[in-house]
Amino acid sequence: MANESVVDTSVFGEDVVARARAIIARYPQPRSSLLPMLHLVQSVQGHVSQAGIAFCAAQLDLTAAEVSAVATFYTMYKRRPCGEHLVSICTNTLCAALGGDEIYRTVREHLGSDGKPLGHEETSGEPGAPGSITLEHAECLAACDLGPVLQVNYEFYDNQTPEKALELVKALQAGERPAPTRGAPLTDFRQAELQLAGFFEGREADLDGPSAAPETLRGASIAADRGWTAPSMPDEAEFPPVPEKK
Repeated sequence: MANESVVDTSVFGEDVVARARAIIARYPQPRSSLLPMLHLVQSVQGHVSQAGIAFCAAQLDLTAAEVSAVATFYTMYKRRPCGEHLVSICTNTLCAALGGDEIYRTVREHLGSDGKPLGHEETSGEPGAPGSITLEHAECLAACDLGPVLQVNYEFYDNQTPEKALELVKALQAGERPAPTRGAPLTDFRQAELQLAGFFEGREADLDGPSAAPETLRGASIAADRGWTAPSMPDEAEFPPVPEKK
């Protein structure tokens, strides 16, 4: 691990080291804790830096290349510092057809400067400063029944319009934190990352936030009202033979 030793990881203090050790203790194999460990370092710097990669590598006895391979594979790990808030707008098929593209265009034009719209994963304002916003278009936010949708720090804002999205972004810039449609009360990006690492810092009640909407449960409600049930699994179900591996 000689390469990791030349990177300054002093930004990660003893409190971060203690949390890293707590994460590792959750898993039978230390390397299995890499995903929450990356969220942990992102909660400190607002992105996964070379220092964050070196820190994870040292804690888990991995190489920087092994950590980088994971950090660059998943889009939730950002390679540039994020704003106070991360705004993710779904532009996948259904949301796009319902107005997601127009929402994205409206927001990026508002957040841009010098006549140039803000680009994907670019930040309006000084990263991390109050009111700063990083914008991204997301391929799918798994809420098609409530589209078009967007997220702020991974909390949902459903049934959006360009006007509602613009009002939300302006409120974030002004230091407000409008309540999500469902889920936990809004926090900032770094606090959300700390929660994704498994640390709630006195915000345990966030786990109780509503996650389902009537639209999501409508099929189950109709089935319950009409007494519909799926066939039960027979006690002696026969399964096809598993092909022999060669």
